[in-house]
Amino acid sequence: MSSIIGHGLIIINRYFIMELKIVYSNIPLTNEKLEAVVVFVTEDSDLLGSGLRALPDALKKNLSTSLKLRVFTGKKGKSQHLFSGYAKIPQILAVGLGKKDELDAETLRRAAGKAGKMLTDLKANTVGFVVTSLLQDAVETDAGLVLAEGLTLGAYEFNAYKKTDNEKSKPKSVIIQCCDPDNLTSLKALKAGKIRADGTNLARNLGNTPANDLKPKDLAAEAKKIARQHKMECTVLEEKDMKKLGMGMLLGVSRGSREPAKLIIMEYSHQQAKQTIAIVGKGVTFDSGGISLKPGKNMDEMKFDMCGAAAVLGAMEVFGQVNPKLNIIAVIPTTENLPGGEAQRPGDIVTAHNGKRVEILNTDAEGRLILGDALSYVVKEFKPDAVLDLATLTGACITALGHFTTGAITNNDALMEQVRNAGNISGDLVWQLPSYPEYGESIKGKYADLQNIGGGDSGTIIGGLFLEHFIDKTPWVHLDIAGTSWNVKHIGYQPNNGATGVGVRLLVDLVQKWKPLS
Repeated sequence: MSSIIGHGLIIINRYFIMELKIVYSNIPLTNEKLEAVVVFVTEDSDLLGSGLRALPDALKKNLSTSLKLRVFTGKKGKSQHLFSGYAKIPQILAVGLGKKDELDAETLRRAAGKAGKMLTDLKANTVGFVVTSLLQDAVETDAGLVLAEGLTLGAYEFNAYKKTDNEKSKPKSVIIQCCDPDNLTSLKALKAGKIRADGTNLARNLGNTPANDLKPKDLAAEAKKIARQHKMECTVLEEKDMKKLGMGMLLGVSRGSREPAKLIIMEYSHQQAKQTIAIVGKGVTFDSGGISLKPGKNMDEMKFDMCGAAAVLGAMEVFGQVNPKLNIIAVIPTTENLPGGEAQRPGDIVTAHNGKRVEILNTDAEGRLILGDALSYVVKEFKPDAVLDLATLTGACITALGHFTTGAITNNDALMEQVRNAGNISGDLVWQLPSYPEYGESIKGKYADLQNIGGGDSGTIIGGLFLEHFIDKTPWVHLDIAGTSWNVKHIGYQPNNGATGVGVRLLVDLVQKWKPLS
């Protein structure tokens, strides 16, 4: 039996990226005709040890010889393009899994991502991948889900602004066939994996789009589009609305830009939901630092300062399709931070939505200001059972944790444990930082209730503790994704450069495995 689960066509500014279609088949591989097949091989093992005994004999011959001659060893992160000598399936993509006893879902996802990256340059439009009992036994969920997710993530490219030889030509279309003669996975699992990856790729597209084409109004338009497609509520507050609500921190940041700020509220509801969580994403579409101007070097990367908002939108796109039994409120404060003639100045004092006065000592610490008003608003208006915020908040987080782990600050250990587990399942790893009250002493204001920066050290912790002033004791986790949002190397399913879409799959796993806090 063969079935198509769907396809995704990514289009930005009328430029095509790739058309990817995943097909399921439980027909024996001997009866299949494909241009290439992906096989996953464990380290220093033969075909039997890698669970590939069922491959057609003619296909196994060259692969087996390559393993015996150690042309390919199955080491983790390694891959080899081989010609099979088998007319029905002439090409083999052999991808290493590393040691068999160390195989897990993340290793498999990265290996699938490695294969996905090879699709663009591969002279093949129909590519199969083989699901084996070895792969299924190594994961706690479903090997098909993990493989579909990894392949889709790995195949992602952002070339929307690159001129092709023939711009009117059709995008490359690749059919990826899941070869599952032993019925180890399912159509449903493959679809779930692709939905998760497509949501992540949406976040990547938003992050990679330059700031001249992605302004606060464009994030609002994307939110409305998602809401319309999945029958959610979407409200966009304008600056006049924020002024009435007393959002002096958000409005203060937006003063330097000609582009009006927006506060986006999306509401997903389920009739059987017993709890509500809120997810808040920082949406600074370009951050020059304002009057506290950043250095010119690498300032182009400040288009990525809206990756928290991108993660929230990508997650809501997924929630609209998987229908979790939980109410979800998504809030995105979005603005530019520019040094215009009306820009906020160091020394200014503004009034937050919750009435606290905040002294602005550095206009480049703007993310905590817009998030503070958004957090205060969602807590007051919706009274959620838990709140998460995602933000490219501090360079200090990169200094502390590098590019492979997201930093976290929390006021609730039970919620933090659920977030940590979701990070482990998704591969979006999270590390909790301390939040002892002594750290908060440095943001007590000299002339106001608070100041927006501390004394120069512990920047990630202090940024998180600033936000805690606006959540009114609601269980809360702050995720600082500054290091994990773009240019992450050495992970098979992540692009070689650009936005990663971090946080989307973590949020999905958190919601799908949600345990009530009380």
